[in-house]
Amino acid sequence: MARLGVNIDHVATLRQARGGTEPDPVAAAAIAEFAGADGITIHLREDRRHIQDRDLKILRQTVQTRLNLEMAATEEMIAIALSVKPEACTLVPEKRAELTTEGGLDVRIHQEALKVAIEKLQAGGIIVSLFIDPDPDQIKVANKIGADYIEIHTGSFAEAKNWKEEELELIKIENAVKLARKLDLGVNAGHGLNYTNVKKVAAIGGIEEFNIGHSIMSRAIMVGLDRAVRDMSELVRYA
Repeated sequence: MARLGVNIDHVATLRQARGGTEPDPVAAAAIAEFAGADGITIHLREDRRHIQDRDLKILRQTVQTRLNLEMAATEEMIAIALSVKPEACTLVPEKRAELTTEGGLDVRIHQEALKVAIEKLQAGGIIVSLFIDPDPDQIKVANKIGADYIEIHTGSFAEAKNWKEEELELIKIENAVKLARKLDLGVNAGHGLNYTNVKKVAAIGGIEEFNIGHSIMSRAIMVGLDRAVRDMSELVRYA
């Protein structure tokens, strides 16, 4: 069965909107774990728009499952990761103007810098994943430079305008999973997945973990975080 990693960034987004202390992402992580989350994902961005350094340090002490830190492959972030020691780091592209991560890393163009980042993090005992599009060339280079995992960017599938586009994107994801498995890469997936579309991706098989945040937090406003996590967990596990 696939695992569910719950991204709690948008709990911090709401807190930062008022500059106060609530809602607390640390408390949200504890509720998510109690509800069955297999891991907690956070993105410490360069501009600190939601998750703050203090959140990361406290979460490292309190998370009981697995902590996955999404981050840009910068010297600053590598140093922070090596200090805090999450179980896993997912390297992602980052632009100051974007509302959320807009696409996968271009591993081919940045392979030398990414290789150095991967080696430093792995030397610190951290599992390294690369957030990439379901592109065979990107997957092959990810394997070449030593990544432990890839996380397939599912945004194009989630944003498909009709069933035909959706089917084409599903085929790309399925082929990406097969290739990654053939290369002995671990496979995660995420971005834009929700309670309606996640079962189609989960049904492919071979994906170890789904990292989902916005949809869970949106549903939590209506039904509570515990229920929102339990519902999503059931969808990814029993597709």
